[in-house]
Amino acid sequence: MSEFDSYRPPEPARRRRGGGKRRKRTGIDTGGDGAREMTLVPEAEFTSYYGRPVVKPPPWGHEVAAYLFLGGIAGGSGLLGLGAQLTGRPKLRRNARLGALGAVGLGGVALVADLGRPDRFYNMLRTFKITSPMSVGSWILSAFSGGIGVAAVAEVDRMTGERLPLGPLRKLLHGVEGIAGLEAGVFAAPLAVYTAVLLSDTANPTWNAAHRDLPFVFVSSASLASAGLAMVTTPVAETGPARTLAALGVVGDITAMKFMERRMDPVAAEPLHHGGAGEMLRWAERFAVAGGLGAVIGGRNRVVAAVSGLALMAASALTRFGVFEAGIHSAKDPRYTIEPQKHRLAARRAAGITDDSITTAG
Repeated sequence: MSEFDSYRPPEPARRRRGGGKRRKRTGIDTGGDGAREMTLVPEAEFTSYYGRPVVKPPPWGHEVAAYLFLGGIAGGSGLLGLGAQLTGRPKLRRNARLGALGAVGLGGVALVADLGRPDRFYNMLRTFKITSPMSVGSWILSAFSGGIGVAAVAEVDRMTGERLPLGPLRKLLHGVEGIAGLEAGVFAAPLAVYTAVLLSDTANPTWNAAHRDLPFVFVSSASLASAGLAMVTTPVAETGPARTLAALGVVGDITAMKFMERRMDPVAAEPLHHGGAGEMLRWAERFAVAGGLGAVIGGRNRVVAAVSGLALMAASALTRFGVFEAGIHSAKDPRYTIEPQKHRLAARRAAGITDDSITTAG
């Protein structure tokens, strides 16, 4: 007995062979000539070494999924705020800027909660590595936060009747407000989409298989969320651009999702259709269609616009959480790693590629 016997079942007792007795048949096919034994290999069960995943699942909680959603709201709202600034829509500009600041602030809290300590985020800003989506994304988030922060403080100062204790800085603040809004608008789209690059740049089977189309899904999802927030918070007289963005976002979201699923390996795309992730993505499509129809048909009615905006925000949140959960599930099951690899190998051999580091001529 040893300490490993608690994990290993005992071996069955062996029968002693009697002298001169004929050995009983064991069910093994001995072929036709009796000179050799031909074993019948049973159907193999799909498993991995000690039953552990081939790819280690990322240690991310729902804080990261919340950050994906809030980053989309912030980026889309920053772009809407810039459009309102250039077209003279003060209420839409104010609400978009404040919404972007609130979303990026909550997103930063979620990110720090996942990292564990704020200094871990600061350490990412010590260098700039163009080949690292995490490094580039950290700088995009910082640049956007600075610009939208200045623009939002200017809006708050106007809302309070210039009662903020700014002193001589007030003239400077309102002087650079337009430049800050423009700077936030420049970094808005990268903020909304860089998280898709961050996910698909990993070895996670489902996320990596979606690398060609996931950025389009995320930028469309960000359009839904930011347009929905503007329709909830802003009078309908100024939400024309938000309704247009919502309609374009619905078309882009559904189209990009369908293209992504068709171009993925069928096995790697399975987590997007099954379990909790599949349920969330199905409801995301339903909410997107309902919110888009409400924005186009009844967007000039304040109540319909608000309800449609909530539906669009729910669609965006469910899309981000659904993609996140599908990726986590795919990393835990070795089947989603091994079978797409076999399909890629077979495709390369079928194309005649047999002399590189992936395939062999044999």
